[in-house]
Amino acid sequence: MSAAPPAALAPYLTPAHEHLWSEAEEFTARHVASRVERMEAAPHKVERKLSRLMAGRRWFGVTIPAEYGGLGAGHVAKTVLIHRLAAVSATAAAILQAGLIPIGALQHWGTAEQKTRWLPLAADGTVLLSIAVTEPRAGGHIGGIETVAERDGDTWLITGSKAHIGNSHLAGMHIVVARTAPPDVTASKALTAFLVEHGCKGLTVDPHRAGLGLRGFTAGRLHLDRVRIPAANMLGNVGEGLYVAQSSSILYGRPNLTALSLGIHEALVDTTATYLSSRARYGGHLSDLPVVQDRLGGMQARLQTAQTIAYQAVDLLDRKVACDNHLIGAKHTGHQLAARSAQDAMELHGARALDTDYPLQRLFRDIQHTYPPAGTGEFQRIHLAKTALGTGFVEWSERLATESSWTPIEPTPG
Repeated sequence: MSAAPPAALAPYLTPAHEHLWSEAEEFTARHVASRVERMEAAPHKVERKLSRLMAGRRWFGVTIPAEYGGLGAGHVAKTVLIHRLAAVSATAAAILQAGLIPIGALQHWGTAEQKTRWLPLAADGTVLLSIAVTEPRAGGHIGGIETVAERDGDTWLITGSKAHIGNSHLAGMHIVVARTAPPDVTASKALTAFLVEHGCKGLTVDPHRAGLGLRGFTAGRLHLDRVRIPAANMLGNVGEGLYVAQSSSILYGRPNLTALSLGIHEALVDTTATYLSSRARYGGHLSDLPVVQDRLGGMQARLQTAQTIAYQAVDLLDRKVACDNHLIGAKHTGHQLAARSAQDAMELHGARALDTDYPLQRLFRDIQHTYPPAGTGEFQRIHLAKTALGTGFVEWSERLATESSWTPIEPTPG
């Protein structure tokens, strides 16, 4: 694992980013590495301590402006934190990244009153947030959302179920996207987002169930049975729920998952290189064999590519450049490259890869969790095809640029 940023990232990192990188390295060494084995041994237990420790460093406020108590650091800084956490524990990184997506939605779509009330609590980790869009039947198909919100005077009544909700058992508030128009109304006008506090009557959460990987991370189901919330808790306007979900997914979900994939990818390469260099064969080590070097070299090449596209995309975002296609492409390609390296790592390790007390099987399971969220590969490619065809779509990176960041912006010549 790298204690200092690779020289290749110099174009994207300021001294403040490098300091944050060092802080994250110290944090993982002190608090995260020792917990990995315990989380793996207790897959049905929700990891809670790491979220409190990260909250203590105000990392959930990494993109929140300083006026609300956040770091105001932007998207490159966010990527640094998720990347460095994931290189040691994808679970720790998943907890942070899942909490940052709804914070982005609140930043961009909240009223002044909503932001004044909730962003300081989110920045210091007093209240963690989740975003509840996916449903048991509709999956990630936003147009198929069946959860319904009905107006009742100065309140709304919400009924339905949500699935695969990151930090479902940690969040004190959920951003719930529900249908507020008849089924025949297009999704771009039929959905609305709401702020739903966790203790609301009628809101329940299924018991935590372990997933394939990310042990300790909770991504459960929420059930809403006529949950009543005040009209003031509507996020954005009526009919803007699709845009709340879509913009948050592109500006936060995709780059967050790109960083998560990158950290796992780095751990795959490091674990494999260490193993091959120590495994004795034919009077030397496996790493001496050209056929093995060929496979390992392919892994390293993929890692370098993934690293570049991950940081280039969020650097563009911090610089307020229209870059939705780069964010989408980085998520798609970053996962593909890491999954290919995971398969190579498994094969290069032979039977050793199958041992449950060896980290490789954890990395192989964890990388599977970066494919479905924020859109599958097919979904990403459809968006990229629109870019190639020139048909385009809303550039959320241009419309909802980060309020502030550490990235220095050069003045426009002229």
